[in-house]
Amino acid sequence: MARDLKYTRNIGIMAHIDAGKTTTSERILYYTGKTHKIGEVHEGAATMDWMVQEQERGITITSAATTAFWHYLNETYQINLIDTPGHVDFTVEVERSLRVLDGTVATFCAVGRVQPQSETVWRQADKYKVPKIAYVNKMDRIGADFLAVVSEIKEKLGANAVPICLPIGAEDKFQGIIDLIAMKGYFYDQESKDLVNYEVREIPEHLRAEAEEWRGKLIESVAEYDDALMEKFFDDPAKITDEEIIAALRKATIDMAAVPVCCGSSFKNKGVQFLLDAIIRYLPSPLDKNAVEGVNPKTNEPEVRHSTVKEPFCALVFKIATDPFVGRLAFMRAYSGKLDAGSYVLNTRSDKKERVARLYQMHSNKQNPIDFVEAGDICAAVGFKDLRTGDTICDENHPIVLESMTFPDPVIGLAVEPKTQKDLDKLGIALGKLAEEDPTFTVKSDHETGQTIISGMGELHLDIIVDRLKREFGVEINQGAPQVNYKEAILSTVQHREVFKKQTGGRGKFADIIVEIGPADEGVTGLQFVDEVKGGNIPKEFIPAVEKGFKSAMANGVLAGYEVTSMKVVLKDGSFHPVDSDALSFEICARQAFRKALPKASPVIMEPIMSLEVVTPEEYMGDVIGDLNKRRGQITSMDSKGNARIVNAKVPLSEQFGYVTILRTLTSGRATSTMTFSHYAELPATLAKEVIEKSGNRRVADDEE
Repeated sequence: MARDLKYTRNIGIMAHIDAGKTTTSERILYYTGKTHKIGEVHEGAATMDWMVQEQERGITITSAATTAFWHYLNETYQINLIDTPGHVDFTVEVERSLRVLDGTVATFCAVGRVQPQSETVWRQADKYKVPKIAYVNKMDRIGADFLAVVSEIKEKLGANAVPICLPIGAEDKFQGIIDLIAMKGYFYDQESKDLVNYEVREIPEHLRAEAEEWRGKLIESVAEYDDALMEKFFDDPAKITDEEIIAALRKATIDMAAVPVCCGSSFKNKGVQFLLDAIIRYLPSPLDKNAVEGVNPKTNEPEVRHSTVKEPFCALVFKIATDPFVGRLAFMRAYSGKLDAGSYVLNTRSDKKERVARLYQMHSNKQNPIDFVEAGDICAAVGFKDLRTGDTICDENHPIVLESMTFPDPVIGLAVEPKTQKDLDKLGIALGKLAEEDPTFTVKSDHETGQTIISGMGELHLDIIVDRLKREFGVEINQGAPQVNYKEAILSTVQHREVFKKQTGGRGKFADIIVEIGPADEGVTGLQFVDEVKGGNIPKEFIPAVEKGFKSAMANGVLAGYEVTSMKVVLKDGSFHPVDSDALSFEICARQAFRKALPKASPVIMEPIMSLEVVTPEEYMGDVIGDLNKRRGQITSMDSKGNARIVNAKVPLSEQFGYVTILRTLTSGRATSTMTFSHYAELPATLAKEVIEKSGNRRVADDEE
């Protein structure tokens, strides 16, 4: 199967909720011959939404991968497609998919335009330097405006949006598109189920002038990328060939200097074939991307791997899923080399060998077995013992660690308990499996109450988890009220000396440290540890123990037992006993220093603040804003779009439980809202007092150590 990688595209579809990602994916599958019936989201029959919860709710929860083939210019191209969720609670699915993709199709609704979650996913794609094509969907809806979306992409997302087609008509008169490169009109027949459901005709006269203008702008924006093109542009623009424009635009897209924009209506089967051509034309193959960089774990030297079969094998595991029939599936992207099914690989995180029993090419939740995987491909593996999201697997003799992924912390928790005692063990196993699949879902036990607390990214996220427990694992549970995941922080710097002595006959325990504890430097999370001990007053071998002691103590803050997210500890001085001192003594000493010093360092409780966008008819504006003020919300901006008003605000999460229902009540069901996590901010003192009292001041006593 050794094939040329330039005929492969690893792409994702990302967008805001309801922009039409899954519908577009379904059409891509249909037109590439992968499915013979078009599945509809609203009927619960979409191929890519295979989970029961997805079909019921009409939303995408997990990113589904599939492989399709598209013929372009007498060549067959393989498209590995990942359909990602739009809902903010499942942002991790988008994150990990983008990490392994070479290009992405950002879908926008022609009516809703650039929405909050569109911005989030766009920023995620920028973070991993993923080239983008924009696709403006739903051109058949009332209020559709293609050029308005193009200008919003420029304004809100700061991208160089370059339209490569124009719509013929809009709303119910949307007939097709004008290809600005070939300067032809495509008129679609939506009733037709054929692959070619369009006629190519001349551009309608009334649109010719506009098409000429936008073609000029297209050539102008790509001419900067090609000097020969620039010269031609100034001499005689008519001499520029289509191939030259496509080549220059491809180069600009891969460099992330331009974003080609096309349009259509996926639901009405218009414009999808054009989009597929654009994917092949402008998005990179694995060969167009720079070689992947990593670190050799043995030497800590940077290493690069190119997308070729000749180099040693390395791949990144970007997702773990549990299949009832096959067991645990590890989705991975191979960056270099070749891996045969049944062979051994090295997991660089655990430094252990793993056997990959079988390899599968994925099609949503169905698997097609394959014998091997090569550089540039995406597949799923079965048969390993210990793989997690973000692990690098590679050739045993050529170890490499690829850059892992960063995941946001959960912001909301829920206490759960099984309804019957016999479900207790089942619950533990089920929660373990779900936490393995989803890095933003965490499970912990509360020391005080003995409750199991599950935490996730939002109410919907935990809703789905509880639903999956019931259906997939057959565990019935009682759940408590949602709780906010607060954090703790310190505002001032203190000096502290801590001496730890224990003499119980025989060898004792002794450690003595002088530390300065204060807020971490800007942009640093976790423990920032600085060693300033001179003259060997504390032996080198004990210093990591001091760091470890502080690190473990940060899990339980001194106010209400919440995690301290960041702090700086400077170890100034100390002393030791030649017989009684050991690493454990210094670790315990550090923990005690944390407990005693932090109350003096102005500790505060931090709460999660959410960015909220409410779209409401004008007549309800006053009620919406009045309600947000009640919830300690800060209005950041107000805008209007057509007849609707858009209110953007920053609101604490603790005030937002059940907001959707209240908003519906206030506006007779006409307003919608979207919420994304923004940052942590200090909780006002009166409310902080309540939170501390509620937690029963869950400090871990020193004698526990």
